[in-house]
This record gives sequence, structure tokens and C-alpha cells, in this order.
Amino acid sequence: MTTFPGMTKTTVALSADDVVAAARELARAGRWRTAADLLDAAVADDPRARARLALAAAEVALESDWFCRTGLADGRLGVADELRAHLAPDEVWDLEFVRVRHDYGSLVFSGDGFSPGPWGKDPAAVDALRCRAEKLCADAPGGTRHGWARFYLGVILDNVCAERDTAPTHYEAALAAGEGGDDGDPLLAREALRHLGTHDHDEGDRDLAAKRWTRATSLGAGAGNVPGTLTQQLLLAVLARDVGDEASAVLLAGEVARWATALGAAAIEAQARAFVAGDDPTAAPADADA
Repeated sequence: MTTFPGMTKTTVALSADDVVAAARELARAGRWRTAADLLDAAVADDPRARARLALAAAEVALESDWFCRTGLADGRLGVADELRAHLAPDEVWDLEFVRVRHDYGSLVFSGDGFSPGPWGKDPAAVDALRCRAEKLCADAPGGTRHGWARFYLGVILDNVCAERDTAPTHYEAALAAGEGGDDGDPLLAREALRHLGTHDHDEGDRDLAAKRWTRATSLGAGAGNVPGTLTQQLLLAVLARDVGDEASAVLLAGEVARWATALGAAAIEAQARAFVAGDDPTAAPADADA
């Protein structure tokens, strides 16, 4: 509900679908707090609607944690779990997918939120996460969800299991699903291209990396993904540094840092400022192959 000076408060009835869709759009724009407030303000008597709102709130909280390091997802996931019985089977899959993403993040980031974390130092946790991701692939209801599951299995293999040779196959499958016409998802295609481009870059094929990274930037921007577009801009700064154009690289990364600061996206800001100081955001952690 929104009020303006001189206006009385008015309650507007919206469906759970409308509220969830609006919250996801806000989250893509980097307005995680506003998205969460919208979901919290929604009043639903139907337990199924409450469950769907809780699931969306968990998704928004996860993105806020990743970009802003807010620590909200655990609590939101707990609420969604309490309402699990009211979710449809595909929504139960969505909830498990959010949990896999959340637990992946807990393995990749250390306590301060910015430094690479365990990277496979807890074999039991790594094996469990991998098995859960594989189960999501097997159980995915529909091609787009299967593509997302394949993508996250890829990043788990890439960034937690240090099996970099096997990850691109999953990214290619995710890209095919993301480009699947009316059933596709430009954000999935964007993620797949981003990570395939990183592999191209690591293998010395900068032209292909540039092609994939610039396309990923366009797809993210077209879908209204502000934080994702900023992280893509940082990869374009990497390409500028590669060819010796340090001035352009630093200028672009500085703009990314300023945008991220304005959004409250502390993780992106820190990465951009570290790049300006000389770090390579595409580099694996020193113990990735340990």
C-alpha cells in the first residue's frame, strides 16, 4: 500500500501471483528491501497463497544475502519450510532449489562475506550438496527448471569440487534451456554465458569470452537485472585490462563500485574496488585445486 501527501490510505487487492511477480521484478532491479516489504505487507487468508509468498520472500532474501551480505535467507527459508505442505510439487522443487543455492553460497563465501570460503575442505558437505544438485536435475519439472539445476550443478563442480573440466557441459545444457524460445529464460542464458565466457578467458580465448560476456551483459540488462549487469560490466573491465587499457578498466570498475554502493550491494562494491586495486575477479582461489 502506497500513500502520498493529502491522500487517504487505500487498500488494493492483488493476487499472490501479482505480488510475487512484482517482488521478483524489484529484486532483479536491486531493490531487495522493497521487494521484501511488499511481500511482508501482502495479506493472504489462503495458506497456499501464504506459502507462495513465503517462498518468494526466501528467494528475495537469498539474493539480498548474496549481493548485500544481509544474512536473511535462513529465517525466510524456515518460514517457507513451515508452509511446505501447501506448496504445489513444482514449488516444493523451487524451495529445494533455493536451499541448494543458499548452501552453495555458504561453501563459497567465508564469514566476512567477501573472501572465498572452504572450497571443498568439508568433503561431507560438498558431497551432500553435489548429490542434492544432481537430484534437482533428475526431478526438475520442465526444461527451464532443469536448465537452472544443470547450471548450479556446474558451478558446484566448478567452484566447490574443483572439477573445472566437467562444468562447461552443464553450462551448455543450461544455455540451451535458457535459449529455448517461448519456454526459455534470458537470465538463465545470461548466467550460462557468463560462466562459459570465464572458461574461454581462462583458456586464453579472449575473443570468444568477449562475445559471450557482452551478450550476457545485454541479456541481463534486457531482463532488468541491475546487479547482474554490474557484475558483467566488471568482466568487461577485465577484458580492457587484458589488452593493456588500464585506464578504461579502472574507470569502468569505478563506475561499477559507485552503482553498487548506491544499491547497497556491498559484495559487488568490494569486488569492484578490489579489481581497481589489482585483483582478478575471474581467478580461482589459491586452494581451489587442493
